[in-house]
Amino acid sequence: MKYFIGALALIFVAGGLFLFLKENNSAVIIPISETSKTDSESTDSESIDIEPQKPLVNPPEEIKAVYLTSWSAGSNKKIDYLINLMKETELNAVVIDIKDFSGFIAYDIKFDEVEKYETKEIRIPKLNALIKRLHDENIYIIARITVFQDPILAKARPDLAIHSKKTGGLWLDNKKLAWIDPASKEAWDYNLIIAKDAAERGFDEINFDYIRFASDGNLEDMDFPFWQKTRTNAGTKSEVIRNFFKYLREQLPGVKISADLFGLTTVQNDDMGIGQLIEDAYTYLDYVSPMIYPSHYANGFLNYENPAKYPYEVVKYSMESALRRLKNYELGIMNNATATDTTAVTTVKKLTPKLRPWLQDFNLGADYDAIMVRKQIKAVYGAASSAPELLNGWMLWNPSNVYTKGALEPDANMR
Repeated sequence: MKYFIGALALIFVAGGLFLFLKENNSAVIIPISETSKTDSESTDSESIDIEPQKPLVNPPEEIKAVYLTSWSAGSNKKIDYLINLMKETELNAVVIDIKDFSGFIAYDIKFDEVEKYETKEIRIPKLNALIKRLHDENIYIIARITVFQDPILAKARPDLAIHSKKTGGLWLDNKKLAWIDPASKEAWDYNLIIAKDAAERGFDEINFDYIRFASDGNLEDMDFPFWQKTRTNAGTKSEVIRNFFKYLREQLPGVKISADLFGLTTVQNDDMGIGQLIEDAYTYLDYVSPMIYPSHYANGFLNYENPAKYPYEVVKYSMESALRRLKNYELGIMNNATATDTTAVTTVKKLTPKLRPWLQDFNLGADYDAIMVRKQIKAVYGAASSAPELLNGWMLWNPSNVYTKGALEPDANMR
């Protein structure tokens, strides 16, 4: 959603509500805090929650999800809207922020460091009760955790944060947000505690976002307290992120985990300076979610002056590339399978992740009506027609959490 005010525009994009300033053909995006409280009557942090829940016994085979902010998840009206949408359409899953771009943890987690650093803001008063309510509707629930973009933790623990070489203060990206050094093992553990707590409360899956180095701002001004400083043989950025993926897998055995990646990871063979290689995600995660929003591809991509106007073509090309690389990853496992393996095929089935992309359901670059949104979904299935076993559905992103019902198929069972 975009509103123009003179030279300014308000845009809802990934991460929240932003002020978009057009300046000399360049874009500056500034986050606007969500200061309004939800309509939920139970915003009192003293509210007594029910007992922790268990993940769904029979989760959907194919996930079709939408995203909710923590504010929306704490709103009874928004949850009513979500459940009705699920009942009337093919949707069967939801991604809920439990720690977003602000760094705040959105529910009453019992964790000493959270209390010490004051990084908790109760937006979802009764998380366990919410999980039960959604599970009672057979809705698959994914907890989203924003990792290294974390201004609150950076303020509380500046020793873990990236600093400015020029000023010595916290380094800020173009959105004026601070980042944690991705090589900080202590930051890894901080986010893992949140992930483990969410899993113990009954979330069906944990999704990690902003698992990368910063991509905008004065990148030459960044001073890392850990990466390339405290280790004799500093790894590359991609090695840091790969090691984080590995650590997640080791520390969350039996938990379904996924990660959001830049859309360009599907077509780029290098880490683009942010440390993300799609093959590294394939190695350790259950699901890999590239954010293949057509509006986020540069003008000229695939020779399109404005890629946002070509949702089918952009999404299909990106998914075909991602699937091809996943099949090559499979082939590598097959070729490296030892003679003692029962079958290389069994090895592949155990180790191969599945793709589940984020798709655009917001206006940016073009008006995304039902036809435009549905074209992306069709492109996902079209790209995966030769290897449907490598796909695990799709997810829609709209930061205002209002979704285009006309783009969705009706629920055949009408739960």
